[in-house]
Amino acid sequence: MVASFPRCPPRVSVGEQSRLDCEAICKLGLKAKILTHIRCHMDDARIAVATGVDGVDVMIGTSSLMRQHSHGKDIEYIKKTAIEVINFVKSQGIEVRFSTEDSFRSDLVDLLSIYSAVDQVGVNRVGVADTIGCASPRQVYELIRVLRGVVSCDIETHFHDDAGCAIANAYCALEAGATHIDTSVLGIGERNGITPLGGLMARMVATHPEYVKSKYRLNKIKDLENLVAEAVQINIPFNNYITGFSAFTHKAGIHARAILNDPSTYEIINPADFGMTRYVHFASRLTGWNVIRSRAQQLNISMTDKQYKECTAKIKALADIRPIAIDDADSIIRACYRNFQSGEELGEVMNA
Repeated sequence: MVASFPRCPPRVSVGEQSRLDCEAICKLGLKAKILTHIRCHMDDARIAVATGVDGVDVMIGTSSLMRQHSHGKDIEYIKKTAIEVINFVKSQGIEVRFSTEDSFRSDLVDLLSIYSAVDQVGVNRVGVADTIGCASPRQVYELIRVLRGVVSCDIETHFHDDAGCAIANAYCALEAGATHIDTSVLGIGERNGITPLGGLMARMVATHPEYVKSKYRLNKIKDLENLVAEAVQINIPFNNYITGFSAFTHKAGIHARAILNDPSTYEIINPADFGMTRYVHFASRLTGWNVIRSRAQQLNISMTDKQYKECTAKIKALADIRPIAIDDADSIIRACYRNFQSGEELGEVMNA
């Protein structure tokens, strides 16, 4: 778990509050390891270590843009300072990660030179960051694959979602040999955020279900997202991975029929694995008679296929005129059933 960002002057007010926050979190006695981000700077390292964290994430920009407009240091200075900071943090008996910022716009030779240098002094892991969200899954796979052959330590990755590739990039990083993925609940982070925890779990459970289900308590994701959403006062998107209210909702008639026969026809993920349930939406103009039959059976109503189809036509006709609710559809189903039982024509069923 990454806590606040303690730092030295000139931003004293920001650094002091972050230091206090970090100390408070460390005193909570959480099961999770508490780490904090710092700049690649000895003053920051001393402040961070004093907070009581379990580890420090050291970072510095390595692209030409970052070196020119952010900190103004060259590659040799970065290597020298990184080694100094890493050695200090290690001497305090806590974990240390070194990460480059803007990794995917950095020169590959520079990157590998820096990573190799910090690996040789015993960094616990190196970090690769797509700071501006520009990387593609192919770029990620290729870089992590090369890096895996250069360093012996763990590899952590950090992907922003500016171009919509954060989940795909994270998964490709794992395939290429990365050991750690930075995530946040609901993907909350700078700009468009980073890899969302729920989305990455969805991607992983779709390909390695038994392993993922044995390692993670997937049914806790919804409660966790609700907790965070309430704390930061945002709404969970309707189409959010796994927990959005439409995530396991099926509406189109041909989809719904197949889902009723075998859910795997239109679901790569079993909602029950995440403590969720599917919903087949039947109160719409897109509904099909198989769905109406299923709903009628839930209401303990049995009709012939021909009658289900006639009933479905009535529901679709009303839905073409105005939005209908579940109660509207149920009323039509019951009215149709009564009329069929009494031998009457459907006629004005919708007014029954």
